[in-house]
Amino acid sequence: MPRIKKKGQAGAAKNYVTRNQAIRKLQISLPDFRKLCIWKGIYPREPRSKKKVSKSATSSTTFYYAKDIQYLLHEPLLQKFRDQKALEKKISKALGRGDVGDAARLEKNAARPEKTGKPRYTLDHVIKERYPTFIDALRDLDDCLSMLFLFANLPSTSSVPAKMIDRCSRLCLEFQHYLISSRSLTKSFLSIKGIYYQANIKGVDVLWLVPYKFNQRVVGDVDFRIMGTFVEFYMTLLGFVNFKLYTSLGLKYPPKFDQVMDENAAELGAFTLEGLTIAGTENGKQIESSTHKPDPKVQAEVDKVLKQIGNGEANDGEDTTAQDEAAEEEKAAGELDKFEVAAKGGDVLPQPEASDSSKRSLFANTTFFLSRETPRQPLELLLKAFGCKRVGWDAVLGDGAYTTNELDPSITHQIVDRPSTQAAAEASEDAEDNQTSQKLAANRRVPGRVYVQPQWVWDSVNDGEVREPHLYAPGTSLPPHLSPFVKSVNGAYDPTMPLEGQEPELEKLQAGSDDEEGEEDELAEDMDVAGSDDEDEEGEDAFGGFSADEDEEEEEDGDASEDDRQAELEAELAGGAVNSKSGDKKTKAKEDARKALAKKSREEAEDLERAKGMLSKKKRKLFEQMQYTNNKKSAEDEKLRAKRRKLEKEKQRKAKA
Repeated sequence: MPRIKKKGQAGAAKNYVTRNQAIRKLQISLPDFRKLCIWKGIYPREPRSKKKVSKSATSSTTFYYAKDIQYLLHEPLLQKFRDQKALEKKISKALGRGDVGDAARLEKNAARPEKTGKPRYTLDHVIKERYPTFIDALRDLDDCLSMLFLFANLPSTSSVPAKMIDRCSRLCLEFQHYLISSRSLTKSFLSIKGIYYQANIKGVDVLWLVPYKFNQRVVGDVDFRIMGTFVEFYMTLLGFVNFKLYTSLGLKYPPKFDQVMDENAAELGAFTLEGLTIAGTENGKQIESSTHKPDPKVQAEVDKVLKQIGNGEANDGEDTTAQDEAAEEEKAAGELDKFEVAAKGGDVLPQPEASDSSKRSLFANTTFFLSRETPRQPLELLLKAFGCKRVGWDAVLGDGAYTTNELDPSITHQIVDRPSTQAAAEASEDAEDNQTSQKLAANRRVPGRVYVQPQWVWDSVNDGEVREPHLYAPGTSLPPHLSPFVKSVNGAYDPTMPLEGQEPELEKLQAGSDDEEGEEDELAEDMDVAGSDDEDEEGEDAFGGFSADEDEEEEEDGDASEDDRQAELEAELAGGAVNSKSGDKKTKAKEDARKALAKKSREEAEDLERAKGMLSKKKRKLFEQMQYTNNKKSAEDEKLRAKRRKLEKEKQRKAKA
């Protein structure tokens, strides 16, 4: 007789445990259990049938894999948590007895991260377990950077200690120094949530969000204990990543830190990088010079041809052929393969790009000055990450500037964000020198200096080339700031392309007919106005004669309308309706094209319906859902096109007026 299996000892009931069962098995408190699960990467699981897992399971019951809890039994942090819990009990007993000295002695051994900034335990072994390779850590760096930059901008409270904020800020600034040194920053975007940055580190694209430098209001409905647990893990992770990145560049980690400059809001200027290998740069120069050295054979042929041209001799056909072949070989070697669309309507594949160092040194030959109303921190990072070594700002923005003198002659560009106001006729010479007083009067400019708005820096970085400064001059209407992270999809609305190139043919014809109707309405209104004016004047005196243009038009239209007149006379004699043979050819052509497109769309819809009939019920529902989503996106794209079409019409009317 086989052994009888008892209920709850096999199958799904054995594979899952509830949260209370896990806490009793590990013998730790609920907050410590949450910390351990977050650090080790263990998350709740949803079983297929809760009735099979547990008889008393409700909708709020949380389940975990039994193997995950068994794995936590061997975690060294469990003993640290138990020791801390035992120490807390001893402190509470000492205070209950009134022994303050014994409680103070025990308090020194307790882990108080909010006071000391460092807990008694470390998470180094957890980082090594979760990220076996450095690339794994880089792939998980998005959330880490977003969380640490968020906490670096928070005010210190009882739930967010000042030591944690200071450490987050320091780690973020160290990471920014790496971005500047390695020139790995690629894109940035200004959004409502904050500023998005993207960097390519060791071939991995890392995207994170940095909030704006506003006064943050800490609300009570946010559980900062859970967020603090994540921050504690991410601080350890970013410390490891920064160490690896700095050593890969030959830099010492941590960098030298100046406490006095940091207190004076120097931020990036408070750090000094040390240990940069000069030999590596020299080798890099040698490699660069060798790559740009021309081929001696080709150079000899070029010199020979130039000598012949200088002496007036005829060019030799063989030399010209050899030179052309060498030029074609160089061109073929320098070109990259392109991925062209094979089928009509296919997706546009990303094309390979050659590694161009000019994109990383956009602002190498410039010196910037930031006005006090501009966001200093993001501008300083972007400018220095793209080659600018001299960035100055007003003294009220903090230390670490290249210069605080706005009239410095070495400044080539100044970033301002003041509204355009009328300048005073004369500035008083004896004005009081306070914080709000400016060295230059309103709307006064230094000759030879380029003045732009902050958006110019972001658009230049995203485009990979320096944009035209006059489009971003102070007081001008700025061009749209588009996200560089949105990939263009075939058929979707693209604001960077002209409207005619992305509209379907039927929409183009519809838009053309709308334009014609609008012009006809305008002409009718003008004729009505002119007729009402003529009624007020006398009949014979109001006539001013025919103009030369009208005479020419009558001569041109005379031959075309002769057949229509003959048809009208014949219709009157016969007593029938007038049928005009010659109509507007343009309108007729558009109407024919519209009918052809409508017929073609009907045929495609019928073919689609017949194809859907061949599908199974499951696949048909899936296809209809896909079709609904595509139609919804197409409707949104059409709304955007209609809005842009309306704006362009208004611009044309204003230009004509």
